Amino acid sequence: MVVVTLQRNKCIGCNYCVELAPQQFQMSKKDGKSVLLGAVEKKGFFTIKSFDESIYDACKQSQSACPVKIIETKLI
Repeated sequence: MVVVTLQRNKCIGCNYCVELAPQQFQMSKKDGKSVLLGAVEKKGFFTIKSFDESIYDACKQSQSACPVKIIETKLI
C-alpha cells in the first residue's frame, strides 16, 4: 500500500508535484496551492492510501522535488 501525505497549508505553489505526478496532484484555481486528489484531511494533513503501487515512483519524485518538503510518500 502507498501512503501519500501533503501539508497543503505550507504549499508555495511551485507546481513540481503536478508535473511529476499529475494523476495524484493538481493545482487549485482558487488559491494556487497543490491538491492531493482523493485525499482525506486531518489537522492540516491531506492523506491518500492506495493499493495501486504504480503511483509510488511518481509520488516519491514529487516528494524529492518539493522545495518546501511538504510531501511524504511511504510504501507499507
